[in-house]
Amino acid sequence: MSGRSALARRRARAGVVFIAPNLAAVLVFLLFPLGFSLYLSFHSWDLFSPPRFVGIDNYRRLLGADPLFYIALRNTAVFTLLTLLPTVLISLVVAGLLNRKLKGIGVFRTIAFLPLVASTVAMAVVFRFLFASDNGLANLLLGWIGLGPVPWLTDPDWALFSLSLVTVWKSVPFATVILLAAMQGIPENLYEAAEIDGAGPLRRFVSITVPLIRGALSFVFVITIINSVQAFDQAYALTGGNGGPETGTYVLGIMLFQNAFRFYEVGYAAALAWVIFAILLLLTLIQLRLSRRAEAEQ
Repeated sequence: MSGRSALARRRARAGVVFIAPNLAAVLVFLLFPLGFSLYLSFHSWDLFSPPRFVGIDNYRRLLGADPLFYIALRNTAVFTLLTLLPTVLISLVVAGLLNRKLKGIGVFRTIAFLPLVASTVAMAVVFRFLFASDNGLANLLLGWIGLGPVPWLTDPDWALFSLSLVTVWKSVPFATVILLAAMQGIPENLYEAAEIDGAGPLRRFVSITVPLIRGALSFVFVITIINSVQAFDQAYALTGGNGGPETGTYVLGIMLFQNAFRFYEVGYAAALAWVIFAILLLLTLIQLRLSRRAEAEQ
């Protein structure tokens, strides 16, 4: 009996030794930064002088006295809508087309997934040159068909549309991977039975595929919303990092960056980060609740 207990203790110690590096990494790179950012959100700190406790003043100023926050929140909401719907619809269609047993389908899958491996910053820089007002490729192509140049990055409305277009181009491959994996798990006999009953391809897709990948669709919804609200790198690279509230691309990520590293109001930026976290948590809970209710009604 004692031999077994000693063996169990040795195994337990070995398990602790194996997971200790991972636990240390989580503590150092996840839990400590989260705790420290929450601590800073109640302080005023400019990176040079010692932090000064201000209580909830940062939150009070952010939610009640800073009009830029509501401009960034509005731009982020519009940007999220412009990104979410096209991403889900396009990825759903692309996944449906790629979920077919055709000769050479692997080549098309590879092409569809290529944007997934591209750097977001490099991709945004390329699109910045494409959308240049004077000699950008987009305006050159429009000129060939008799259309005038479009202020892709200079007009606020067009700039937000351009940012959404770039983000959709980057987001579709990942969403397609998730939806395609879910589609490939659907039993083939369901499609065969529906085909025997006279259901066409579109009817089979709407009545069988979409309901059976509802979980994957819900995941894509949540991830796309989170990525849109947290968008920073593509907005920064596309506008050169100089986007202000008048540009249309002044989203929450740009506001956070500017307050932290341009105005050196780190405590205020930390408060903004936690407000963004609260928004994302609320949206995620709402989405999960709606998806569970839909599953219960089936």
